[in-house]
Amino acid sequence: MKRTSPSVARTTLGTRQLEELIEEAIVDAYGESEQRVGFLTMLKDKLAFPFEIEILGAPAIVEGVDLNDAEDIVAICRRDKHRQMVPILNLPLPSPRPVGWEWIEAYRRWARGR
Repeated sequence: MKRTSPSVARTTLGTRQLEELIEEAIVDAYGESEQRVGFLTMLKDKLAFPFEIEILGAPAIVEGVDLNDAEDIVAICRRDKHRQMVPILNLPLPSPRPVGWEWIEAYRRWARGR
């Protein structure tokens, strides 16, 4: 079941909105590792899974998110019987955006701003 946000036309967030999401994700977190886990928790709770994306011209389904061995947040993507983890930082977002897409953008801003 594909769920999209009610404001599908809105695909960007302002700096203040992103900063508020970042603060919500990392409140009570000490250090980078705990902050990343805060984002992982928000993504698991707020992002509507599954949702469809296109990777390298092929359709795939994002089934969830997790941490890889390097402690990067990755999307768990599936196409037919194949499964691959794609870093959230590199994940192409579909149009319309899934519910909770703003948490991906907040994580990207946080990760690139460290």
